[in-house]
Amino acid sequence: MAKQTTKGRKSRSAARFGPRYGRKSRKLVADMEEKTRALYDCPQCGRTKVSRESTAIWTCSKCGYTFAGGCFIPETSLGRSVQRSLKKVLEAE
Repeated sequence: MAKQTTKGRKSRSAARFGPRYGRKSRKLVADMEEKTRALYDCPQCGRTKVSRESTAIWTCSKCGYTFAGGCFIPETSLGRSVQRSLKKVLEAE
């Protein structure tokens, strides 16, 4: 018998949709859900213990620090650029 391949395993968490909605949409959903469920570094204590509590609410399970961030990841690209701008202004003073 031939070795079993990974046929049908490309959908990951979006496999629950079956053949509906198209391959690209299911792939985007699976990527987004992986990013959402991943652990991130805490801005307070620095440990990799930050998880999503609800929409845009993130909590560190180690130190208990709760903060607002992006909807699916704790830090948005706009927030990063604002932080860089603030850092430049503070260094200039």
